[in-house]
Amino acid sequence: MNNPFKAIVERLSNIESLLLELKQKPVEEEKSENLTVKETAEVLKVSEQSVHNYIKRGTLSAQKVGRIKLIKRVDLENALTEVKSLKYKRA
Repeated sequence: MNNPFKAIVERLSNIESLLLELKQKPVEEEKSENLTVKETAEVLKVSEQSVHNYIKRGTLSAQKVGRIKLIKRVDLENALTEVKSLKYKRA
């Protein structure tokens, strides 16, 4: 006759190992959807003035909320992958 406790012990050990794996995984920082000019400069490793210049040229799009300019993280990632100048695009 099969021991029913053996199956329970096996399942509990599987659950325990899965929980240990989850515990050991590094927790990703929650990234905000909008970045300030200072945060964007830190991400790009440039000065804040450079970020202001990118916004002025239209390389980065930003929204002004009061006195603060906010850059959407998605727009920043798109700007990094997109080439705006036609002289660098291939036909």
